[in-house]
Amino acid sequence: MLEGLRGSLRLALARGPGRWQPAPPRPCRLHSGPAVRCVPPPLSAAPRSRSLPMASPPRAAAALARQDCNNGCSAECTGETGSKEVVGTFKLFEGFKAFRGVDNKIRLFRPKLNMDRMYRSAVRTTLPVFDKEELLECIQQLVKLDQEWVPYSTSASLYIRPTFIGTEPSLGVKKPTKALIFVILSPVGPYFSSGTFNPVSLWANPKYVRAWKGGTGDCKVGGNYGSSLFAQCEAMDNGCQQVLWLYGEDNQITEVGTMNLFLYWINEEGEEELATPPLDGIILPGVTRQSILDLAQKWGEFKVSERYLTMDDLTTALEENRVREMFGSGTACVVCPVSDILYKGETIHIPTMENGPKVASRILDKLTDIQYGREESNWTIIVS
Repeated sequence: MLEGLRGSLRLALARGPGRWQPAPPRPCRLHSGPAVRCVPPPLSAAPRSRSLPMASPPRAAAALARQDCNNGCSAECTGETGSKEVVGTFKLFEGFKAFRGVDNKIRLFRPKLNMDRMYRSAVRTTLPVFDKEELLECIQQLVKLDQEWVPYSTSASLYIRPTFIGTEPSLGVKKPTKALIFVILSPVGPYFSSGTFNPVSLWANPKYVRAWKGGTGDCKVGGNYGSSLFAQCEAMDNGCQQVLWLYGEDNQITEVGTMNLFLYWINEEGEEELATPPLDGIILPGVTRQSILDLAQKWGEFKVSERYLTMDDLTTALEENRVREMFGSGTACVVCPVSDILYKGETIHIPTMENGPKVASRILDKLTDIQYGREESNWTIIVS
C-alpha cells in the first residue's frame, strides 16, 4: 500500500520549493485484501525559516492513504463527482519524534517499534492491516519534505502523529469497511510546563481505572485517553500534574497518564533494582520504556525487573528508606522524575531529586545523546 503517496512525495522533493500536484493515483498493496487507491492532498514544499517561532500553528501534514475494504474506492476516495457525508470514528494513533542532531542530520528514534505497536492496535480494533515498512517509508519522505519544521534545537523536536481511523459512512457499532491513515506533524518543546527535568507530582486514587484485563490498555487507542480526562482534571484540582493509575484490590501501580513508570530501589531481598510493571495487557508497551530496559540490562550494574508493585510495597519501602528514585518515561517527556504522590488524602514524598537523580539523569543523557546524534546508534534512522 501507499505507493501513490510515496511517488508523490518523491516528486515534490525532486521539484524543490513551490506548490506541487500529486501524481496520478495508483493501486496500493495491502498486507491482505483488495487493491485500494491513495489520493494525497497537495502539500507545500516551500522551506521554512530557521527563525520560525515555535508558537506558529503546527502543520497538519498529509492524508496518507484511504483504504477501502470492499474492493475499489468510493467516490470520495477516487475524486469522482458528487460527495457523501462520511462519519469518522476515531480509532488509534501513534506518536514519535524527528530530532535535528548536533550534526544537523534529522533522525527518527526506533520508529519500527511504533509501527509494530500501531499494527497490533489495528488488529485489536479490527481496522485493516497495513504494510509497516511502506508506511514508515512514507513518513520518512514526509519528514524530509517538511524538514524545516524540525526545530534547530536540542531541547525541541518535531512530533509525528500517525493516525488510523474508521470512515464507515453509517452510524452503528461494527467492524469498519473503510479506513483512513493520516499523519500530523507539529514542532514541540518540553512536554511539562515545569520544564524538561523538573519533578512532577502524581495523584493516585483507586476509584478510577484506566484499563483492565482483556481490554485495550496495551493498545494506543483514543478511548484509553478520552476516559482518563475526568480523572486528570481531578488530579489537577488536587494540585497534581498527572494521574498514577492503580489496579485491583491491592492497588497495583500500573502507569501514569502519559508515561510508563520506573522505581529504582532496594528491593525486599536487599538487591539494588530497577523495576517497572509488567506488560500484562493493561500497560502500554512504550518505546522509551523498552529502551530503558535495554540500556539498563546492557549496563549490568543492578537488577532489572518487570514485576508487580503495589502502593503498600512503595510505602513500606519508603518507611524503611529503601526508595532511591521514581521516574516516568515516554516519547513526549523522555524521562521525568517523580517527587510526590497524593494517595488517600496524604502526600507521599519520593526522594528522587535528593538522590541525584543518578539513574534517571543517566538514562535521560544516554537517550538524548542518541536522539540528537551525539552518540551513534542503530536505534536511529537518518532521514536527511
